[in-house]
Amino acid sequence: MRFLLRATAIALALPVVSGVVQAQAPTKIAYVNSQTLLEVAPGRAAADSALNKMGEGFKTQLTKLQDSARKVLADYQKNEPKLTAAQKEKAQKDLEALDNALQTKQQQFSQQFNARQQELMGPITDAVKQVIDDVRVEGGYAVIFDNAPGASNIVAADKNLDITDKIVSRLKATPAPKVKAEAGKGAPTAPAGVTKPPIKPPTQ
Repeated sequence: MRFLLRATAIALALPVVSGVVQAQAPTKIAYVNSQTLLEVAPGRAAADSALNKMGEGFKTQLTKLQDSARKVLADYQKNEPKLTAAQKEKAQKDLEALDNALQTKQQQFSQQFNARQQELMGPITDAVKQVIDDVRVEGGYAVIFDNAPGASNIVAADKNLDITDKIVSRLKATPAPKVKAEAGKGAPTAPAGVTKPPIKPPTQ
């Protein structure tokens, strides 16, 4: 009878011990460098090329407007001594209008550039996030941190936890996301290799 009670107690204790072991099982974590992933993401080179081309076009237009404004200002300064008060007032209003038009055009270009950048880069960023999440699920990772410069709060980590290369390999096998061509233009052709990051809208 005493042996039976002891055996029963051991049997009841086994599930508890098993549960403790399972609870103490290590949680799988990893980290990636999102900057590296975005640089090699399918479609990134084409997006960079299109944005650089767009930015250069805006810069050219702004330069022409600035040159025109400088010429008007130079003419005004040259002829100012011979102008009447009414003519001076009109010339100054014209210069102010040119300056306002230049600033308005610059803001419009900036808004158009930002909208196009979001349109091109949004699907690429979403694709990278999807691949990361697929690897997380397949690998059984509880969490994947971003260790990119400026984005990471990780002070130190085991390099064996870095799965950036694994994500890069998966990305290379992922089709580039389809994006709409800029209105009135054909879809940009991707150059070989990875280009520099998208340029910012030109400033005065």
